Amino acid sequence: MPFALVGLMALPSHADTGDAELGEKVFQQCKGCHQVGAGAKNRIGPHLNGLFGRKAAGLEGFKYSKSFQRAGAGGLEWHADTLDVFLENPRAMTSGTRMSYRGLKDAQDRAHLIVYLRQFSDNPANIPEADPTAQAVDHDLDPAILTLVGDPEYGEYLSGECTTCHQAAGGDDGIPSITLWPEDQFVVAMHAYKNKQRNHPVMQMIAGRLGDEEIAALAAYFKDLEN
Repeated sequence: MPFALVGLMALPSHADTGDAELGEKVFQQCKGCHQVGAGAKNRIGPHLNGLFGRKAAGLEGFKYSKSFQRAGAGGLEWHADTLDVFLENPRAMTSGTRMSYRGLKDAQDRAHLIVYLRQFSDNPANIPEADPTAQAVDHDLDPAILTLVGDPEYGEYLSGECTTCHQAAGGDDGIPSITLWPEDQFVVAMHAYKNKQRNHPVMQMIAGRLGDEEIAALAAYFKDLEN
């Protein structure tokens, strides 16, 4: 079910208050895997020079995970808005990524980091804050939705439509695995399709037919599914 997030959201208004010097300090969390600036090279992760305006998995010479390759093929590009979403929770945007980084929850720290990284792309002042088709949407769910306790037996009953594409055994040959996903991430992803924040027509159609309790039930079922 969950697929690469390519829906866009407007950059939070606090982002224009980002401070590049503070962003450099935040970047210390990233230095173990990424380099940026003069002489930057690929390490565990790709270098981040020229990041803005680049398609996901678009840096030649770096071997990306299937998750990032799918995201790039689906249209994901790196701009201030998409980076803000990604940095908050990388695995929610690119399920199956090899990145071990759990995310930067502080919105102001993300703004600082984004401003810092923009310095290393061509003409950063001219890079759009969002694509022309971006819509200002709120990716945060009502807490009541996230606290719903799903019925895994009901989820199993509903899962037949999911497993026509996704492998219950957890394989991800061409289609990402949804087995053993944390419930909250599953729910967030499905509601992102339901609200058309994730741009995948089939998934938007499927999620649009599901109610909150049905999504919670599927999340509960796939969370513990083992074969």
